[in-house]
Amino acid sequence: MTPHVYRADVDGLRAIAVLAVLAFHAFPHAVPGGFVGVDVFLVISGFLISGIIFEGLQSGRFTLPTSTGAAYGAFFPRSSWCCWHA
Repeated sequence: MTPHVYRADVDGLRAIAVLAVLAFHAFPHAVPGGFVGVDVFLVISGFLISGIIFEGLQSGRFTLPTSTGAAYGAFFPRSSWCCWHA
């Protein structure tokens, strides 16, 4: 099994996607297609998650309950904070 390797190129693409969304919200008339940054961010996230799943399948350590629990544990605290403070 190979360890997760930091990918500066993927991190850079994620940063560009976030900046596009921020620019769209700050200047909606100047950056009319900035919402595409959300799609790019989701595609990159899917790429990273798929790599983790495939790595787990190859090593025989992937289980759906474990991966679902990890995703829930990472997502729920942030989303509940956002909903609470909205």
